[in-house]
Amino acid sequence: MAKNKNVGGEMSFLDHLEELRWLLVRSTIAILIGACVAFAFSEYIFNNIIFAPKRADFITYRFFCDLANKYDLDKSFCVTELPFSIQSRTMDGQFSTDIWTSITAGLILAFPFILFQVWKFIRPALYDTERKHAVGFIVSTSILFFLGVLFGYYLIMPLSLNFLGNYKISDVVENNIDLDSYLSLIKTTVISCGLVFEMPIIIFFLAKLGLVTAGFLRKYRKYAFVIILIIAAIVTPPDVVSQMIVTIPLVILYEVSILIAGRMNKTPKIEETNG
Repeated sequence: MAKNKNVGGEMSFLDHLEELRWLLVRSTIAILIGACVAFAFSEYIFNNIIFAPKRADFITYRFFCDLANKYDLDKSFCVTELPFSIQSRTMDGQFSTDIWTSITAGLILAFPFILFQVWKFIRPALYDTERKHAVGFIVSTSILFFLGVLFGYYLIMPLSLNFLGNYKISDVVENNIDLDSYLSLIKTTVISCGLVFEMPIIIFFLAKLGLVTAGFLRKYRKYAFVIILIIAAIVTPPDVVSQMIVTIPLVILYEVSILIAGRMNKTPKIEETNG
């Protein structure tokens, strides 16, 4: 049970359940409000955001094409169209897709509010000095999440779409992609990248709990870099420049996580020395 260090009171198990229930209720309401807003602008969202990476004039393709022309690199992004079509094969396919896409957008829009609710839930278990960092925690976590979403949408998603859309085992097979499959790739990519960009925050809490150390992260750094390079090599054209564009942000996140873990690992020793 968490102890409220302001009033010295002890919260009961039922109090915790009540607080958790209201956290879920308020978070759900926030997601639904965001979903309603997204649903009202669903036509714009689908035409200008969801299906934008399907068009050859998408900003990422133009960027890599200009880069390839300037430095004489691989020209796989200099295309007039992506060789696949998107289809809906069920009667309620487009309607249900609209609903679930709006809910996903609502989750992304409500993310800072959900963070605030989580912070309110764990606040009674924190000391006054820790509570002072509430605003910094919410702002930094939200910024990292949205940066991850943008990274996934503007880099990983179009690179993956171009690779998978052009991949063929035989000319006999046509790529007629199901709408659910296309949407699933987008949602999985952007949300996964948003969560991956939370790595420094996750490492902060793991290091605070003593579950991760800077030494551990340094020891397995080379393996982490190999995994990052493999992912970059899969989703990018076969040239070093584009692979580095994907690799560098992820490497920076890992190095920042090591610094955070190192800082947190030193804190208990300082407190013990002062005691």
